[in-house]
Amino acid sequence: MRSRYSAHVLGRIDYLIATCDSPPDERAAVEIERWARESTWLGLEIVRAHADVVEFRATYRDAAGTTHVHHERSRFRRRDGRWLYVDGTTVPITRSPAVGRNDPCPCGSGKKHKRCCAA
Repeated sequence: MRSRYSAHVLGRIDYLIATCDSPPDERAAVEIERWARESTWLGLEIVRAHADVVEFRATYRDAAGTTHVHHERSRFRRRDGRWLYVDGTTVPITRSPAVGRNDPCPCGSGKKHKRCCAA
């Protein structure tokens, strides 16, 4: 899971495709590449991992400068000693109370919100 996140950060589309259990069709591969290249990845939090399922939150900023949290439960399959991505289900994000200007930024940078994503 962490290696796939790193591949998104580095724009290693070849690695993302190579670590899929079944290669995505051309349209899906183009979408994976667009998402990886047009996003600034800010952090990865593993919520839980059990057997072949990993639940995670990945924070990123899109091309327009909006910060998002992608929360997913991904299934993996071990084949020939390698873990391969099978599929994932997006977990709905529940909204927390509004972040104040002097509160820590929810992106996990450690900065105040007003000096980070609110800037």
